[in-house]
Amino acid sequence: MKCRTCGSESPAEARFCSNCGTQLSDPTGDTTTMIPVATDENTAAVELTDQERAAAHSLAPGNALLIVNRGPGDSNRFLIDADITNVGRHPESDIFLDDITVSRHHAKFVRGGGKLYLEDLGSLNGTYVNRTLLDGRTVLREGDEIQIGKYRATISLSEPGLA
Repeated sequence: MKCRTCGSESPAEARFCSNCGTQLSDPTGDTTTMIPVATDENTAAVELTDQERAAAHSLAPGNALLIVNRGPGDSNRFLIDADITNVGRHPESDIFLDDITVSRHHAKFVRGGGKLYLEDLGSLNGTYVNRTLLDGRTVLREGDEIQIGKYRATISLSEPGLA
C-alpha cells in the first residue's frame, strides 16, 4: 500500500504509514481512530500482588514498576529506571505497546526531583491517570492507574513516600 502523503510503501495490512504516520485507506471502510476511556466493563484494572509491591519498593530509589494489562490474565512488567522512559508504538520505544490505539510517540515517564512524572506527547487518544485525561505533565503516586490507548496499567514506586 502506498502512502498518499509521503509516497512510501507499507504492508497491505498496515493502517498507518510506517514512515510518516499518516492513516492509510482501509479497504473495509473502517475509519476508527479514537477509543473511549476504558471502563470496568471492558478492562479490569491490574492489581499488584504483595510480592510485586514488595519487589517494587525494594528497587533503587527513584525507580518504579509498571504493570501493563494486555488482556484477561495477560500482563507485562516494565522497570522504569531511567530519567526518561518513552512509551509508544514506535519499535524503538522503551516501553513498546503494539496496538493502533497507541501513538508512535505516545507518552513518557520522567524522573526528577525525587518524583516520577508522566507526560503525554500529543497522542491521538490521550493518556489518562486515574481516568482523568492528562493535560501536560503530572506527578505519579503509588498505585495510580494509567491508560495508554487500550492498555491499562498500574504503577508501583520504589519507595512508598516517593511522589
